[in-house]
Amino acid sequence: MPARNLILLVAVTVASVAAWFARDRDSRGRRVNEVLALVDAAYINPVDGGELVDSAIDGVVSKLDEHSAFLRGDGQQELEAALDQRFGGVGLELTIDERTGELAVAMPLTGGPAWKAGIVAGDRIKAIDGASTAGLPLREAVAKLRGEPGQEVTLTVSSPAEPANAQVRRDVRLVREVVEIESVLGDRRRADGSWDWWLEGEPGVALLRVTGFGERTAAELDAALAQVTGGQVRSVGAPTPLRGVLIDLRGNPGGLLTAAVDVCDRFLDEGVIVSTRGRQAPDSGAVDENPPDVRRATPGMALGGAPIAVLVDGLTASSAEIVAACLQDHGRATVVGGRTYGKGTIQSILPLDGGGLLKLTTAEYLRPSGATLNRRPDDADDAPWGVVPDEGFGVAPSGEALDRMARWRRLRDMQPAVTLSGGTAAMPRAVDEVLARALDIFPAVSAGKPEFGGEEEAAGDAHEATPAGV
Repeated sequence: MPARNLILLVAVTVASVAAWFARDRDSRGRRVNEVLALVDAAYINPVDGGELVDSAIDGVVSKLDEHSAFLRGDGQQELEAALDQRFGGVGLELTIDERTGELAVAMPLTGGPAWKAGIVAGDRIKAIDGASTAGLPLREAVAKLRGEPGQEVTLTVSSPAEPANAQVRRDVRLVREVVEIESVLGDRRRADGSWDWWLEGEPGVALLRVTGFGERTAAELDAALAQVTGGQVRSVGAPTPLRGVLIDLRGNPGGLLTAAVDVCDRFLDEGVIVSTRGRQAPDSGAVDENPPDVRRATPGMALGGAPIAVLVDGLTASSAEIVAACLQDHGRATVVGGRTYGKGTIQSILPLDGGGLLKLTTAEYLRPSGATLNRRPDDADDAPWGVVPDEGFGVAPSGEALDRMARWRRLRDMQPAVTLSGGTAAMPRAVDEVLARALDIFPAVSAGKPEFGGEEEAAGDAHEATPAGV
């Protein structure tokens, strides 16, 4: 057959296949449009066409997996705020008082509009712009208080410290600002609102609580490590050398893959951090047809030989699992606590022309060992998913112990700090079973300097109800 005829045959075949697929897609589109048109014309009550389309998209995405979603409105704003670590608001973390059902201030964010206006932890928000908050769901209260920077909002506030029959309500006018969300927290607040990274009652031990992985997480971690490795250990008498670092990832739902990679890179000098593998070819089990995308550490490592413990639980997920798995596989950290959630998939955030975001699962994570992190619906408990604590370091606190710790931690995070009954706050070791077990891996201070297995310490590179930020 002449070459030109062969080329023509191939071109016609390709065009025919493309036309068939286009016809198939068009037929499905026509079917959806037909249903929408019939509903619009014949349904007993008038309906909003836009809402129907959004519901149709919800239905499509719901057939995929639990992590894919169609986001718009408040859901879209919450995701963007979590990843960007900023939003327009008044700088308050809110909760609902379980005893009274009132909208209460869990903590004002240092430097925010509410903090500057003198609103303190424990204050009750009685009204927002004159509308009572009695019975108002937390989610709706958050939506009312968030908004564009420069907009005003008036809060009616009372203090529970006053006698119930004499509580004075006061109106506080606030101007919304850009509020930045912290993702790296320490052991407790100092008087100026900054974090004390040193674990109370444990000389030479630093605590870094990472609550999510956003745009600024790596920079926040760098700032904390600069203080930790700078030898600023506060103690009675002579300074105490760094004995070890606790990285607390409990309750961390994850976030940006790039942020997790950057955090791991701080503690490794070389090697694989994580691999991601996308869609495989249909009816093919050959992995080499779609090889993993490998992220590797770059030279330079923080903390030198100082030991690290990573604290995890069943709510540690996604990017947080990447960090725990990476440091565990490289022998850089001991993992302590409970088995993690097992969310080892990547969701790409895809903007839609008509508004909203499509959060679509497009790939899965593989830990440095090559094992999967993702738990599939039919996986048994003995299947290789999630991150399992190191041998001898599994800790499963009771529900009562977890509730007590959550209350203690919420009080401890307030600024200024609130003490428990008796006038003295309990030490972390006495309240937190997982943290107490992790402390066992750190060396005792001997002659003013801990031993790190022959390596010298080196300076590194420069819940009850969960409160909702507004």
